[in-house]
Amino acid sequence: MIMSRLFKMNLGGCNRKLLAVRLADFADDEGRGIYPGIKRLSDETELSERTIQRLLAEFVQEGILVVVREATGRPGVTTAYDFDLAKLFTYKAGSTGDGVSPVTDDRGVTNEQETGDTGDVDGCQGVTRTVIEPPLEPSSEREGARAGSGEGQSAVIEDRRKVDRDFKLWYRHWPTSLSDSEPAARKAWDALSADERASCIQRTPAFINAVKAIKGKFTFSSVYLSSKAWEKLDDPKSEVALPAVHNPFSRAWMAGLLAELLKAPSQNMPVPTTFQQQQLRAGGDAAEAVRRDRLQKYGWPRVNTMFTQAYDRKGVTVRPDLAALSEAFGRVDTALLQRWQAAFERRGWPWLPNTGHEWFFFPAGEPEQAITDFNDAIARERGNDDAA
Repeated sequence: MIMSRLFKMNLGGCNRKLLAVRLADFADDEGRGIYPGIKRLSDETELSERTIQRLLAEFVQEGILVVVREATGRPGVTTAYDFDLAKLFTYKAGSTGDGVSPVTDDRGVTNEQETGDTGDVDGCQGVTRTVIEPPLEPSSEREGARAGSGEGQSAVIEDRRKVDRDFKLWYRHWPTSLSDSEPAARKAWDALSADERASCIQRTPAFINAVKAIKGKFTFSSVYLSSKAWEKLDDPKSEVALPAVHNPFSRAWMAGLLAELLKAPSQNMPVPTTFQQQQLRAGGDAAEAVRRDRLQKYGWPRVNTMFTQAYDRKGVTVRPDLAALSEAFGRVDTALLQRWQAAFERRGWPWLPNTGHEWFFFPAGEPEQAITDFNDAIARERGNDDAA
């Protein structure tokens, strides 16, 4: 359904339509689940990787595409998108794209009133025409590239109108724009390369969401641009870094597990069975055993998820600050592992699943003191985030 509608739409140029149709082929009927890599899109559309990146950034900036997951840099983990179908199907070309104005013939047919040569109501009974799009690059850009080719260099001259247009679209969405210095931001924007501007447009929404998630403060737009702050999303030690997936029983995974267990247990538990209710009423060791069993099973739902996925050798996302703290974790021997298990039992925490894994990482020191020190370290990290 999405593809058939796209074929009849004017998306501002042949390259834009080609990429949009290819993305629609990946999406489900609701426009969701688009996560091909840049190289794959380039190979399948025969557009350059740079063009693919630029067009994706344009689609995101225009609201046609929504970033639902940023690439982490790990093999096989690409940026994931969803179409915003409401904005896609109401899109009007003209201010973005390849700069092609709608073509009108003497019968009043325009790009927004596409007719085709199929058998539908807009098919061969109407007017069929072929629109020849001009090249994506301006003539000055092609000539500049040819002029430098003799020296093995590409002298690409960007279309100033596109640079202006991209800046205005980006600046309008920056959180401090109403109280900011637009000339200073524009100067910083012009100092960026074309690839840096495309990356900025594509990654700024994720950066804004990350800052909001930690309740941080936004810098002036000129500072954001000149420091290329969106690159901090890839720095695991940055407070705005995106969560990464870590394998079961890795240092970061163990840090995420301890952080979850240090939270207050959930009170949303199923009603005890009739037999359990009888034991609870009787009191004593039997009642304590029921309470402990229910706490371990239902007290920390995310921990249950981590354990279930560990059996399938699937990792989970861990906050960057916890991943950074886990670098100090060390591998423990059998005797120390048994002391850790006893510490878990005293606290009513569920113990690690038996998946056949042979080594484990924990904070340095004896369990009780190590747990206290780790909890203090998390609190300091949160304090630093709030201060930022």
